[in-house]
Amino acid sequence: MTHALKYQSPEWISPKTDAKWQEAIIREFNIHPVIAQVLISRGFKNFDDINAYLYAKLPNLLDPSLFINMDKAVDRIHQALVKKEKVLVFGDNDVDGITGTALLVEFLRYIGIQTLFCVANRTAASHGMLSQPKQYAIEQQCRLLITVDCGITAGDEIEDLAKHHIDVIVTDHHEPTAGIPKCIAALNPKIPSNCYPNRELTGVGVAFKLAHAVANDLIQKKEVNSLKLDLKRYLDLVALGTVADMGSLIGENRILVRYGLKQLKKTKRVGLLCLLELCDLAGQTVLTTDIASKIAPRLNSLGRIADSTKGVELLLTRDPAVAQTLAKELDLNNIERQRLEKIDSDDIEEYLQNHPEMLENKAIVLYSTKWHPGIIPILSARIAKQYNRPTAIIAIDNGIGKGSLRTIPEFPLLDALRQNAPLLLNFGGHDFAAGLSIEENLIPSFAQNFIHAVNTSLQEADLTPKLQLDAEVHFEDVTFDFLESLHLLEPFGTENPAPILYSEAIQTWPPKVVGKSHLKLYLEQHDRVLEGIAFGLADRRHEILKKNIKLRIAFTPYVNTFLNKSSIQLLIKDFREL
Repeated sequence: MTHALKYQSPEWISPKTDAKWQEAIIREFNIHPVIAQVLISRGFKNFDDINAYLYAKLPNLLDPSLFINMDKAVDRIHQALVKKEKVLVFGDNDVDGITGTALLVEFLRYIGIQTLFCVANRTAASHGMLSQPKQYAIEQQCRLLITVDCGITAGDEIEDLAKHHIDVIVTDHHEPTAGIPKCIAALNPKIPSNCYPNRELTGVGVAFKLAHAVANDLIQKKEVNSLKLDLKRYLDLVALGTVADMGSLIGENRILVRYGLKQLKKTKRVGLLCLLELCDLAGQTVLTTDIASKIAPRLNSLGRIADSTKGVELLLTRDPAVAQTLAKELDLNNIERQRLEKIDSDDIEEYLQNHPEMLENKAIVLYSTKWHPGIIPILSARIAKQYNRPTAIIAIDNGIGKGSLRTIPEFPLLDALRQNAPLLLNFGGHDFAAGLSIEENLIPSFAQNFIHAVNTSLQEADLTPKLQLDAEVHFEDVTFDFLESLHLLEPFGTENPAPILYSEAIQTWPPKVVGKSHLKLYLEQHDRVLEGIAFGLADRRHEILKKNIKLRIAFTPYVNTFLNKSSIQLLIKDFREL
């Protein structure tokens, strides 16, 4: 087996314990001791924070007027309503941008504003993000342009729009890397002077906040009946975009997604219903994992290889026939995206196998003219996770490289990109997921600089994956009631992962390989037997081939339902022989 594919055992990080604090949490909230321990592991220090985490409701959402310049954005939208101006909403081409665009378009049309929309195409970054909507706004005589999930770094283009008498409201959540644009209002929780308490809103979250502020204004002016302006109807879109963009699921985002998932189950959007049907989720409780693994990839496939405008159309349409057609097209695009992804992924894997010296550095930078630019975000995320290294994958087309970067917690990206700004056409994103564009001849210099920055910043130990354990549990406690109480901690996702529990058990029977790459384990502790499934760990079967081996296992328990029969299974994250 090559160096490139060698399995890297994670370092197990034991949970912090505090018996007195655990006892206090159990008494105050009447919850299972294991769940109390999970809360301690997650760093909760007082009852108020725990109460907000477990029980916060929609009235606990933050006031949108806390955004700097929100009043100016609201006044300008009110002016468009009164003067009957056309408004253009322009969104980024990922799920966050698509859902945020659909949300604002639907809301503005509902309050009576003639609203058009367009979505960034894949070449927007190299031609100037706002060149496409500028042309459309001029043609359609729109006096106001509202960006969604983009625009914070487009200062020069926004000044140019002003020359054409087009006002701009920017709604974005990416780090401002080039100063704040001069526009009517820049709504972004990451603007340094901003005092909005939730820095982790995604693009669709900021769009929702704008809609919320406009709604409050109209209700206050008695121009609309508060009973007719139900903002809950938009929360399905907020949940989709927030989860797809890996928004942090703590604080306000947690409330938005929790209620958004409920809204998703009863959504009336015919396009979304068709999409749920395609994903075998119709009428079911939709989990964040369903969004991440089934719904988001299909919507994202448009921005990756086709036209994201159709994603907005799918979310807005009220025509079942149009919805069916668009949903089928989406599914076909996703199949094509998977095909392209496999070709490019195999190519990268083969290259790494043939060049094991690449892994002698603490970062991976790869570039080629062969890869599809729409696929590279998926590939960079996969490679970064597989090799636990900061990773940049750059697809070159017509002399311009489009790069996608992903990283590990120990190495935030944006400082390294700022240091390389003179080499880059542009860059943006977050500390843990970013993008760039660069002239082809400058890529080797960037690669050298980036790898040097990572090599000098990280220690060898940083490259070892970490498995953060939350609590020890005994098999006798892993009951259906216990699993039901774990729902209190949902929704799971970024910064609020499903708890990883650990236990010691006897392997009663050698493990079985299922589906080529997975292991099924048969585990017993004090006469209680549970089955475990270890995804992707079939290569480790030889380590535990005997019966009656004592193992320490790290896992997340879940209810597996097959042929209407439910059983408790363990999703095994890692195992060690004792």
